[in-house]
Amino acid sequence: MASILIIGPHPDDQELGMGGTIARLASQGHRVHLVDMTNGEPTPLGSPEARAREAAAAAKVLGVERTLLGLPNRTVVHDVPSRHKLAAVIRRHAPEWMFVPYPIDAHPDHVAVTRIAEDARFDAKLSKSDIPGPPCYPKRIIYYFCTHLRMNFVPTFCIDLSDQIETKLAAVHCYETQFVRNGSAVPEMVRTINGYFGSRIGVAYAEPFFTYETLGFSGLDQLV
Repeated sequence: MASILIIGPHPDDQELGMGGTIARLASQGHRVHLVDMTNGEPTPLGSPEARAREAAAAAKVLGVERTLLGLPNRTVVHDVPSRHKLAAVIRRHAPEWMFVPYPIDAHPDHVAVTRIAEDARFDAKLSKSDIPGPPCYPKRIIYYFCTHLRMNFVPTFCIDLSDQIETKLAAVHCYETQFVRNGSAVPEMVRTINGYFGSRIGVAYAEPFFTYETLGFSGLDQLV
């Protein structure tokens, strides 16, 4: 089973972008860990304490654990200290795969987090550094879509989450201050988007992903 690290700028980004895949991977026995780069606050109805409770509840629904890195929300900066802070987490979990936000986005935190994660992947392999833990280098970096742009996603591949769609939405609804108490249309929009990508591969629901790097397969038996 693989060790998998999923990086999110704010609590709820991972759930919105790939919550079904997270649940699917966890149910298959993979070691899946979420990293929240910020606590997501301030927001109109939230607080750091509320967001922490919501994030923990969502992780429980998905069957995973999560870590808060503690960068400042709204002012995340792509710098060496942030890279090394995340690189230490990478070394601690030694993931084979890393999932990070798609790099084109209107939200500065999302853009900065992706740059930090890409460079932290490199930093984590360096010897003779001050980064805690033994060097490691994740084999794959894959991008999930959780953007603040009205854009058409052009994925490299999609993952079937027809059996996980309700689990995903249950995790999203754990964020009451973000999507429930304010009557947000986001959960239904997520269902619609996942339904669209499901139709692209002939299933009920799917999540889209993108990669710059070539993926390797031992066979075509898993293609939908």
